[in-house]
Amino acid sequence: MNKYFHPGEVWKDKNGNRIQAHGASLFYENGTYYWYGENKKKTDGTSDIWHWGVRCYCSEDLYNWDDMGLIIPPDLDDVDSALYPNSMMDRPHIVHNRKTGDYVCWVKIMHRDGSQSATILAAPKITGPYEIVKTHFYPLGMSAGDFDIQIDDDGRAYYFFEKVHSELICADLTADYFDVTGRYTSHFPHPAPPYVREAPAVFRRAGKKYIITSGTTGYYPNSSEIAVSDSWHGPYRVLGDPHVNDKSRTSFHSQISSVFKVPDRDVYIALADRWLPEKQNYKYSVVKRAFRYAFGSNKLLRKVGQATIRKLEGNSRYNTSIADYVWLPIDFSREKPVIRWRDRWSLEEIIG
Repeated sequence: MNKYFHPGEVWKDKNGNRIQAHGASLFYENGTYYWYGENKKKTDGTSDIWHWGVRCYCSEDLYNWDDMGLIIPPDLDDVDSALYPNSMMDRPHIVHNRKTGDYVCWVKIMHRDGSQSATILAAPKITGPYEIVKTHFYPLGMSAGDFDIQIDDDGRAYYFFEKVHSELICADLTADYFDVTGRYTSHFPHPAPPYVREAPAVFRRAGKKYIITSGTTGYYPNSSEIAVSDSWHGPYRVLGDPHVNDKSRTSFHSQISSVFKVPDRDVYIALADRWLPEKQNYKYSVVKRAFRYAFGSNKLLRKVGQATIRKLEGNSRYNTSIADYVWLPIDFSREKPVIRWRDRWSLEEIIG
């Protein structure tokens, strides 16, 4: 039985199989933790399979996990379905609507034309069965990429998403959590990747709202950024990279997907994926150099830079079936929350 977290090491379930729940979030209900995410078991780089549905695991201690199987299986019959295996489905987020009783799941779909949309599903319980409510949904008429959803104490829901290659949007959701109301705000505008912020992980603590984001470099990691506000809609003040002592500027070779607050404890865990564990010698400086080339005046260097960018963003043949997880606690002892590397840690050490 595990009694510690081991960031970056292979994490197996109680059956001895590698856990497949990437771009993950945690859900806590009635004494049980649910860890769900993209099932990348068949995404080994030898085919066009991007996902094999959404897989879920359950635990009573956060260290040891039972495999509950697919709570959202792939659609093997409809090639146009958002859930078809070669559909680029990412980052499922499930929230519970206390008024309707629905468990609402949003997923991001990347399309071959470069646009990105949302598909929304609902179920009577966290483990399903889920049915599609809405698909090919472009919120506010925007191409919507990586996202997070937060529920306030009053039940209002806020949808944070990357308006693709442009800025971060905070949009109010309707009461059923199936749509946006039309009210939104814009944050962190940038002219182009890799500077555009994606992968928002949103959470609140002590009355403050926080957003951790990454730059835009595909599966290759880069330096994170944390920002704080008194309101979900901002304005947000950027505090810098929370990953202290990370000389590689790659967020410890990972990308955060969400932040989980341990119930009844002042403990927050940043959940991250190490998408390409075989490429840990990668340096973020390569990306910055590529973008300087792409926007420069030298034609040859521009071609080199643009080719590098296309590879970073568009390669669907990476072997993400062996991706690992990097779970680390967030330290709030200073003005800026920080994330320090730990080879091994436990909740008991953090709680004290």
